[in-house]
Amino acid sequence: MSLLLDQLFTIEQDFSPDREKQRRGLQLLIDSPGALVVVAEEGDEIAGMATLQLVVSTAEGGRSGVIEDVVVSEPYRGGGIGHKLMDHLLSWAESQGATRMQLLADRDNQPALDFYQKQGWSLTRLVALRKSFS
Repeated sequence: MSLLLDQLFTIEQDFSPDREKQRRGLQLLIDSPGALVVVAEEGDEIAGMATLQLVVSTAEGGRSGVIEDVVVSEPYRGGGIGHKLMDHLLSWAESQGATRMQLLADRDNQPALDFYQKQGWSLTRLVALRKSFS
């Protein structure tokens, strides 16, 4: 999965690959009851992965899901794997009581933006901000 995250963070301008950080983050997600990590396998290879975390939304008055990572290895793109990963995340979040989903995508990653819009996602007027402690 870290290799897939390398591909993702090479595309995104705000992040850079760091296998040790990604390994720790994946382990935290796997160990969290309020999170889900899904993988798509083709033969003995991991072809894609996606992660989701539940948070409390005051706007919704309940749970909301935040999709953190969605990546399909380049040789497998366009074959429906991303759609299946997203469907699995959405079904799980709904079964956990989430009423809204959200995600961030790099504004310059037009293929990803097109993919999400084809899946019924819409752009918001919100702007993402961040502050790092390390």
